[in-house]
Amino acid sequence: MIEKGFTKPTDRVMRLKSQIIHARPYVESERAVLATEAYKATEGLPAILRRAKVAEKIFNELPVTIRDDELIVGAITKNPRSTEICPEFSFDWVEAEFDTMATRVADPFEIPKETAAELHEAFKYWPGKTTQALAASYMSKKAHDCMANGVFTVGNYYFGGVGHVCVDYGKILKIGFRGVIEQAIKLLECLDEKDPGFIKKKQFYNAVVISYNAAINFAHRYAAKAEELARQESNPSRKAELEQIAKNCRRVPENPATTFWEACQTMWFVQCMLQIESSGHSISPGRFDQYMDPYLQADKSISREFAQELVDCIWIKLNDVNKTRDEVSAQAFAGYAVFQNLCVGGQTEDGLDATNDMSYMCMEAVAHVRLPAPSFSIRVWQGTPDEFLFRAAEVVRLGLGVPAVYNDEVIIPALQNRGVSLADARDYGIVGCVEPQAIHRTEGWHDAAFFNVAKVLEITMNNGRVGDTQLGPKTGEMTDWNSLDDFYAAFKTQMAFFVKYLAEADNCVDLAHAERAPLPFLSAMVDDCMGRGKSVQEGGAIYNFTGPQAFGVADTGDSVYAMKKFVFDEKKVSMTDLKDALDANFGVALGESAQTSGGGTPSEEEVYAAVRKVLSTNSSVDVATLKDEVYRTLAAKDTPQSGSSKYDGIRRLMDSAECFGNDDDEVDLIARKCARIYCLEVEKYTNPRGGQFQAGIYPVSANVLFGKDVGALPDGRLAKKPLSDGVSPRQGKDAKGPTAAANSVAKLDHFIASNGTLYNQKFLPAALAGDQGLQNFASLVRSYFDHKGMHVQFNVIDRQTLLDAQKNPDAHKDLVVRVAGYSAQFVVLAKEVQDDIISRTEQTF
Repeated sequence: MIEKGFTKPTDRVMRLKSQIIHARPYVESERAVLATEAYKATEGLPAILRRAKVAEKIFNELPVTIRDDELIVGAITKNPRSTEICPEFSFDWVEAEFDTMATRVADPFEIPKETAAELHEAFKYWPGKTTQALAASYMSKKAHDCMANGVFTVGNYYFGGVGHVCVDYGKILKIGFRGVIEQAIKLLECLDEKDPGFIKKKQFYNAVVISYNAAINFAHRYAAKAEELARQESNPSRKAELEQIAKNCRRVPENPATTFWEACQTMWFVQCMLQIESSGHSISPGRFDQYMDPYLQADKSISREFAQELVDCIWIKLNDVNKTRDEVSAQAFAGYAVFQNLCVGGQTEDGLDATNDMSYMCMEAVAHVRLPAPSFSIRVWQGTPDEFLFRAAEVVRLGLGVPAVYNDEVIIPALQNRGVSLADARDYGIVGCVEPQAIHRTEGWHDAAFFNVAKVLEITMNNGRVGDTQLGPKTGEMTDWNSLDDFYAAFKTQMAFFVKYLAEADNCVDLAHAERAPLPFLSAMVDDCMGRGKSVQEGGAIYNFTGPQAFGVADTGDSVYAMKKFVFDEKKVSMTDLKDALDANFGVALGESAQTSGGGTPSEEEVYAAVRKVLSTNSSVDVATLKDEVYRTLAAKDTPQSGSSKYDGIRRLMDSAECFGNDDDEVDLIARKCARIYCLEVEKYTNPRGGQFQAGIYPVSANVLFGKDVGALPDGRLAKKPLSDGVSPRQGKDAKGPTAAANSVAKLDHFIASNGTLYNQKFLPAALAGDQGLQNFASLVRSYFDHKGMHVQFNVIDRQTLLDAQKNPDAHKDLVVRVAGYSAQFVVLAKEVQDDIISRTEQTF
């Protein structure tokens, strides 16, 4: 037997999970009020010292909350799964949504009237003082216009903290916060007053000392709270737990961890305090198994069962972290996503297999907790044990959308190509959605922007126009193109133009964070900020990047191929007629659905009719062949028929073209070329921290939101419909089975998209059933990785379950699905995001 199954979680874990599932997210005001008071009191100080004083104020005065049953303590908010506000980054959008945030489509939060009143009073201080205001003042009008017209957005860091980092948890486990303070003091004493950087370095080290002394006090306040609760507790068992929690918080993270429980508490305090300092999302725990396993092995007094329960409690705490965004960004990050990526497996720095006991305990924790966080990932290489991959497959078929799977054989050389040393590249972790980085040595600025490749395609087809506005350069009317070369020349020119303004906008936001929001607490845990005497925002990290991500690659590739085939090669449609059809949205009014399968999922009647037709002429076919034949039958049904409208006929023809995702070199290599045009343009730019821009191809759920900004496309897609997600084929177009789809995706140049690529697959549960299903899954992953794919993740669920969850959300509160680079409770997603997930091809072997 390959499959082993999982043990049951403890009753405590189930009670803690229930608190999360049934929590109503609130906006709270304490952090905003405290930060504002600190800023008012420090107006004459340099930015780095002001930020230290903000951290000091918050760590010393934020309410201390210990929830029932907790073994690992430390909370950002009083209420479970709630959020604080960080007005130093932006605030206008919060006030604008006081009355609507509770009822908006994506990620609603309750804002009690007294909270709104407290925030309103705090916000009076902030006009003109935020990082957003400074960044906006730096940007050109053209950059603002590009964002307003849906070409790209830098809203992620424009409105909030940066995050997207993995700090050195192992350092704190070894030396504690007191060790960081001692390090800062020694470096202060060694400073050369003749060094022109003396003043800035002195300010940085002083800021570290202030922040870490306050952080120690934060933990001690939890010790006092636990002691208070222990005195009031009548249950002897819980009383003993609270007394031990108090002892843990008195000792760590001030001092090195000496037990596994202390190590777990230390790790969580670091994670919690990083969120408090800046509310940056995608603050990722990194290679949890590598820095935690030594403490498990050294603790001879702890039982395996209790150690597992502690790990499960960390999983619960990661789900307690929440974040609110403006209404538009909330749609792009639908599902209360916080992107705390935790990674296991892979290689050690010297190239040996890194799998250990903790790697498997993390998989057990996923099975026990079954909640969206953490974004659980595994690393796979040629030396990965089969047992590890089979066990991961068992987790996959739980249907939670995790683990996401990453290929060392692509990511390590991709990082080396960006200047990362071999040892550091081998020690990579994943942050955010799918972004690789050399952990605790990198300020990667991943997820720096969403870039809409399909929108650039549309603008190219309109000679640089968006509506009546000449947004991009004039590169020639679409109707004047005589060959595909004419298209590529225009597309490259438009791409260069818009990437230039993307880089400008990102760099404006980057500068604003360096000037107004340097983070001393975080920086002391990122190499080599302490050695360089500067924050990560000012270039203190060893490796510095900016990583904007693209989406709409498959839509663009399919559109270009459809034009090649039917306009240039077969000449079945003139470019003039195609342009007219696109301008008319193929004759379909906005908001209406097309009457053919080309606009989306075919009706059940169409499918059944196609199956009957295939089976009537094929007495025995396997499932893959059947799917292929049904696809061809439906495509043939959609070719122009006599009597149909001119535009509808053009759409049916264009939609019948071969599509990316079916292992067809001709169309796949066009998608590859379009993606490379974007990636190569991005890497021409550098950032204010001295690092290079590097491209990624992943969408979060922006492919749904920003699809609304894109008109009809030559592949038959109607205006405003969702775009393809990440490097995945268009929904429903990968018709030849999972291996063919994976082969297509692997043909993209994942090495050059070193900021990460995202590939979603959806399987029917029966496909992974039994030992054979596990073996098939492992073989698919190994094959895809042998073909040099970078990443793949899976939803294992059937369409009917998702449809039922849409109709009966209260009965499916614990249904977790993979959205993009993260998982979320299905029932909290906006319906259009739910529909996008439902529309993905259901694969089987």
